[in-house]
Amino acid sequence: MKQFYIFFIFILCSISLFSQNDREVKAVNVVMNQWHKDVAAADFDAYFSKMTANSVFIGTDVSEVWSKKQFEAFAKPYFDKKKTWDFKPMDRNFYFSKDLKIAWFDEILNTWMGLCRGSGVLIKEKNSWKIVHYVLSVTVPNDDMKAVIQVKKEKDSLFISNFKN
Repeated sequence: MKQFYIFFIFILCSISLFSQNDREVKAVNVVMNQWHKDVAAADFDAYFSKMTANSVFIGTDVSEVWSKKQFEAFAKPYFDKKKTWDFKPMDRNFYFSKDLKIAWFDEILNTWMGLCRGSGVLIKEKNSWKIVHYVLSVTVPNDDMKAVIQVKKEKDSLFISNFKN
């Protein structure tokens, strides 16, 4: 009988952990989905409110590593003209720290550039999830990599020479 109670307690704890994890997955999914909707709607304040004060946004160009303030300055003219981007999430995976206060993810996005991959990190601040780090990458089919390397060669070379200086 004692083994039954131990097993029963184990099952209850497991269910509780899974349901808490499911709640957090739903919560971060809502944040990410709304973040993409906010930019498509050109809602500057809503979009940037989902990022921490010290967040970093890394764009598709090698030079695009922006603090939140830098990214706001870059993006503001697009928001003002209502000429923002519309990225549609197609698939997303979340992973969590044991204490469920840090989440990291990868996502596939349908964009004007074709399929892209987003990845990033969210942290829980005062019971709400905030984006602290986001990376946008253009996907390249392996069969096309040689052609892409050729297209990038000159600009990569310039970046490398400037980087060394």
